[in-house]
Amino acid sequence: MEQGTIPERENDFAQVPVGRAWSKGRPPDVTRVLLARSLRAFGDGYVAILLPVHLSRLGYDAFGIGLISTATLLGSALLTLALGLVAYRIPRRPALRAAALLMGATGLGFAGIDGFWPLLVIAFVGTLNPSGGDVSVFLPLEHTVVSHVVADENRTAAFARYSFVGAFFGALGALSVGVVDWLAPVIAPSTTIAALFALYGALGLLTFLLYRHLSPRVEAGTDAPPAPLGPSRGIVYRLAALFSIDAFGGGLVINALLALWLSERFDIGVSTIGAIFFVTGLCSAVSYFAAVPLAKRFGLVNTMVFTHLPSSLFLILTAFAPTVWIAFGLLILRSLLSQMDVPTRSSYVMAVVRPEERPAAASVTAVPRSLASAVAPLLSGWLLTASPFGWPLVLAGTLKAAYDLTLLRQFSAIKPPEERG
Repeated sequence: MEQGTIPERENDFAQVPVGRAWSKGRPPDVTRVLLARSLRAFGDGYVAILLPVHLSRLGYDAFGIGLISTATLLGSALLTLALGLVAYRIPRRPALRAAALLMGATGLGFAGIDGFWPLLVIAFVGTLNPSGGDVSVFLPLEHTVVSHVVADENRTAAFARYSFVGAFFGALGALSVGVVDWLAPVIAPSTTIAALFALYGALGLLTFLLYRHLSPRVEAGTDAPPAPLGPSRGIVYRLAALFSIDAFGGGLVINALLALWLSERFDIGVSTIGAIFFVTGLCSAVSYFAAVPLAKRFGLVNTMVFTHLPSSLFLILTAFAPTVWIAFGLLILRSLLSQMDVPTRSSYVMAVVRPEERPAAASVTAVPRSLASAVAPLLSGWLLTASPFGWPLVLAGTLKAAYDLTLLRQFSAIKPPEERG
């Protein structure tokens, strides 16, 4: 390979000195993925808050909102499962473009339909994300693309940037939902809400245009074509089982239902809730970069566990907060720590499997997370209907702490390549 050329296969890229491979900046395909992630995160950020507001205005209670939230997550999980079964056969670029078109159709559907059952169907087959994070079919595909074009020593930093743009633009999206209140004196809230769902669809179409320009190098090289799980199967299945526990806890406090709890518990409006999620989202975004030096110093697994544990305690304490300001402070403390495991977890999964197994591993670890988080909102909605106390927060924090301790015990001895020797 000539000096200065961009490698077409992951193995080639890994053999190039880091300074030379990145001398002209990050690979263009990574930049395109980051831009697409930014657009989707902005839409997810305001849709997670807008969804319960929209459904409440249509007359649906917390259980109905939880049911639709469950449908969105369950549909995403099943779609990701279908992808995982054949991930090693499907080219990444067409799969990403198809998902972007589905996002566009989802936004237009919610903008124009009010009936509960049609909305439930659209939520199930579409890409709507009530969690504020990314649990959709985009995730394993983009993770595979990013890990394919960066070297091992740059992998965690690349996923930190990926997570950062998701959190930052998700926070901006959460703040922008205040436009419903700001324009209320001149535009009916129902009109603004419909326009925001239409904008979500437009963001999906813009994402499609970005994916159209991904280069052929994001596909697997001919020397190591994608394959189903083989030698790494045991590790991946154990990780997937543990991730599902964490995801179930996270599903109990997805942004849509957390916004509903804050509104009912402290009687605050949409713009205030949006501001809260904006600040906590910014704190999470900053924390992603802190995860990179921590992971280099203490290791990926240790960073995942010892930042996540205290965040679970803060989540439990939020349920007992007597005022909105104390709850806000606890949520900020939680957000400063709770998301450092996101880039480190993604990096760890991609590191401990063979390169040709990465598409399958990304999907297999994503599916149980999606399924577990899909079931949880239904339980959370029922708990909030039965009692105004924040039982979902207490249960979520407890489950997440159990996940952390189990992860440390089972995987502290399994090191990624950059930590060996």
